[in-house]
Amino acid sequence: MKRIKIKDLLASGEIGAKVTVKGWVRTFRSNRFIALNDGSTINNIQAVVDFENTDEDLLKRLTTSAAVSIDGTVVESQGKGQRIEITVDTLEILGDADPDEYPLQPKKHSLEFLREKAHLRPRTQTMSAVYRVRNALAYGIHKFFNEKGFMYMHTPIITGSDAEGAGEMFKVTNVDLKNPPLTEEGEIDFKEDFFGKAVNLSVSGQLEAEVGAMSMGEVYTFGPTFRAENSNTTRHLAEFWMIEPEMAFYDLDDNMDLAEEMIKYLIDFAMEQCPDDLAFLDQRYAQEQKSKPQNERSDLGLLDRLKFVSDNNFERLTYTEAIDVLKRSKPFKKGKFKYPVDWGIDLQSEHERYLVEKEFKKPVILTDYPKDIKSFYMKQNDDGKTVRAMDVLFPGIGEIIGGSQREDSLEKLTTRMDEMGVPHEELWWYLELRKFGTAPHSGFGLGFERIVLFVSGMSNIRDVIPFPRAPKSADF
Repeated sequence: MKRIKIKDLLASGEIGAKVTVKGWVRTFRSNRFIALNDGSTINNIQAVVDFENTDEDLLKRLTTSAAVSIDGTVVESQGKGQRIEITVDTLEILGDADPDEYPLQPKKHSLEFLREKAHLRPRTQTMSAVYRVRNALAYGIHKFFNEKGFMYMHTPIITGSDAEGAGEMFKVTNVDLKNPPLTEEGEIDFKEDFFGKAVNLSVSGQLEAEVGAMSMGEVYTFGPTFRAENSNTTRHLAEFWMIEPEMAFYDLDDNMDLAEEMIKYLIDFAMEQCPDDLAFLDQRYAQEQKSKPQNERSDLGLLDRLKFVSDNNFERLTYTEAIDVLKRSKPFKKGKFKYPVDWGIDLQSEHERYLVEKEFKKPVILTDYPKDIKSFYMKQNDDGKTVRAMDVLFPGIGEIIGGSQREDSLEKLTTRMDEMGVPHEELWWYLELRKFGTAPHSGFGLGFERIVLFVSGMSNIRDVIPFPRAPKSADF
């Protein structure tokens, strides 16, 4: 018989049907009841073995995480919590799992421990639920943009330009590191390298996506990006995925509208596609909140929080207005902010979370940041001090989206590049976009892991990507 996935069996299995299921043993109890899971759902199917007529040596091999194939009959379940179960006709062990060696026995494991077992942690309920939510969100992204007529654009991972101007990039080379070619000045001669110049792993596909926007109208990228930033925090990764739409003829307001619409769409899509996983993660989130100090606990459960964000308009205010709000706040007046608050600062996570979680109690979009703390490509406002930037701030996370209207004036762009030390020769092609049919355009970047973090209710970004890359961490 053809194998049926457990998710499909639980949804539509008919009493009396003969079925074949395959998966990994979650538990085997009373020498009779197998809880089997194949990854298609967070729920297990119970298979009941006639232990009196089954080889004892075979039963001993039914250990946690052993892979098995079961042929059996669907019957009405005698126990609580499930509609159906399977009575086992034939049982085959596909792969043993020695209980003396297998590290994930049926007990509570810390997330820190599970990170050390990244190759096995998807077999746990928590991590498998997170990965299914991640999968749904990834599909939702493509669905959202395709429904809106955007073109999916593949931008390069290896690049000769620094889109953010931050310099925190991983270098890519194939020169002999023990005996590299040198210039007369004793520097590595990258002209002898594979690409004939110094290249890096991309920090963003934005600049290349602007090329697409200025010809195709509306495009988006969705791919890996890299930051050589020595940040060991719960919010940063060295390798992560970014969604970056770029749109011709969009101003800053259009940009904000699209970002808010996209976020709400993704939340609704995940809730529709992953109800069982999110119900489990909601319970887990509630337990985690109980362990926190009272003043750090969320007012809403995970599902309530997702619905609240989906149902309510985001608060919109300028950076200057946000600074005023922070200066009027009790934490500022009582000196409880760790970092200073003054116009011109780059807002820290504590400031962003105060605005979202305490002041407005909803997502916030800040606009019109000081130009000195933003990238060279952002459209300058007439005041000469600010740019048409926007950041979307979320509870528990801080910044989840960063974007702007892009500078479409060649003169202003080149002047800003000179001020920030961005070489023209590296971006000659980017400058030519402003020479040949320039037009107003906008875009933003959504860190994919941050939206997965928010929707899943997890607290550490390393737990929402299968193989996290961070300083001193690339074991898998």
